[in-house]
Amino acid sequence: MMDLDFLERLIKALDESSLDSLEIERGGTRVKLGKTSQHSAVVVPAPGPEVAAPPSEASSPASHLVEIESPMVGTFYRGPAPDAPPYVEEGTRVGPGDTLCIIEAMKLMNELECEVEVKGAIVEICVENAQPVEFGQVLFRIDPT
Repeated sequence: MMDLDFLERLIKALDESSLDSLEIERGGTRVKLGKTSQHSAVVVPAPGPEVAAPPSEASSPASHLVEIESPMVGTFYRGPAPDAPPYVEEGTRVGPGDTLCIIEAMKLMNELECEVEVKGAIVEICVENAQPVEFGQVLFRIDPT
């Protein structure tokens, strides 16, 4: 696992360099940093039967769900401010460009938006508000039907 001081030094080095992005793996943890903000999620098909479906969907297989993963290490926020309503709830239909959450990294607020190929209903929000998240951690599961 990478410590915060190491990550801060990486970010500073990237900011001061002519590089646009940097990806590093250390101790089994992979971090990808970039200067240009993409504001998009990493989309990976959900694994097979071990994914638990919400009770209302228990009869359908969960293998068709799309998982939205965190593109960075940071703090997950469901809404734009502590007193503001969350961007999405379970059951919310989302499509390309819809804001799903904010991930705060190094005092920067990064809006995470739905990818172009993702459209459907959120069936699970996998992280509690204001909780730390890791790169690649599943944040949302979306039913594309």
